[in-house]
Amino acid sequence: MKILTTATLLVVTLLIVPVISYTTGTALSPLEMKALSHVMITAAVVALLCFILGEITGNTSQVDKIWSLMPIVYTWTVAAYGDYSPRLVMMSILVTIWGLRLTYNFSRHGAYKLKFWQGKEDYRWEILRQKKEFQPPWKWSLFNFFFISGYQNALILLFSLPIIVAFQNRNRDLTILDYGAAALMIFFIIFETIADNQQWQYQSTKWIKINKGEEVTGSHKKGFLDTGLWSLSRHPNYFAEQSIWIAFYLFSVAASGQWINWSIAGCLLLLILFQNSSIFSEEISAGKYPEYAEYQQRVRRFLPIPKRDQ
Repeated sequence: MKILTTATLLVVTLLIVPVISYTTGTALSPLEMKALSHVMITAAVVALLCFILGEITGNTSQVDKIWSLMPIVYTWTVAAYGDYSPRLVMMSILVTIWGLRLTYNFSRHGAYKLKFWQGKEDYRWEILRQKKEFQPPWKWSLFNFFFISGYQNALILLFSLPIIVAFQNRNRDLTILDYGAAALMIFFIIFETIADNQQWQYQSTKWIKINKGEEVTGSHKKGFLDTGLWSLSRHPNYFAEQSIWIAFYLFSVAASGQWINWSIAGCLLLLILFQNSSIFSEEISAGKYPEYAEYQQRVRRFLPIPKRDQ
């Protein structure tokens, strides 16, 4: 019931926050509304396809496959409407770098196949699907429709929408804040790359030994990574991912001159999603690895800074 309550809260928040934020912001011109409508229709079609494919194949990781790709589509679509003004191009290039890197990392886990609807499903979906809250199966179908396919595709669109605010103010010159936001995005993309590579190397080595029937020793014996960036944060990749989209939001601040504008809804909702996603992931890890509880006490969840008592 807790899972369903959380999902319902997220969906309701998704409906309320953007509407309130948008109605208190600067009205869009007809051209700007046309660009927004274009990406909204695209998101709706993609969400429906993700749901249908997930139901047909039983693989509900369809959204996971396009998570790193759709922001590229959205930003370059808006850039085209804005005649490729400098700020829009800068934002689109940075999102493309982010998306290609994340797509490569996801592909290493077997997520993509020639038949694109196939590929490895996120192990957490199967665990969640077996919970009593989602029995009988039609409850899982509703969850897939409203949260996995609907909510997450809407969220992907929302955290891409600072580019609409930049489009509204496309005639304003680039500022030092634009360059600062770009530097932050690049820094956190590199940070996330290092974190993902450390996790990939650790898990690959561990599973090679397990699959060969060899004894798992040393740091691999505990089952989870707690060295490198993972000694500073339990989820350094999540921390970086959230930071990337907060930095992306700063472009809308630079363009509009407003520290708070309606496009902030996306990065705020992303923070909530990662908070709940990490809680679920850690419940699984704590149940599998005896030493994980001590790791939770010793290392912060997101911020890569030592705890005071360390």
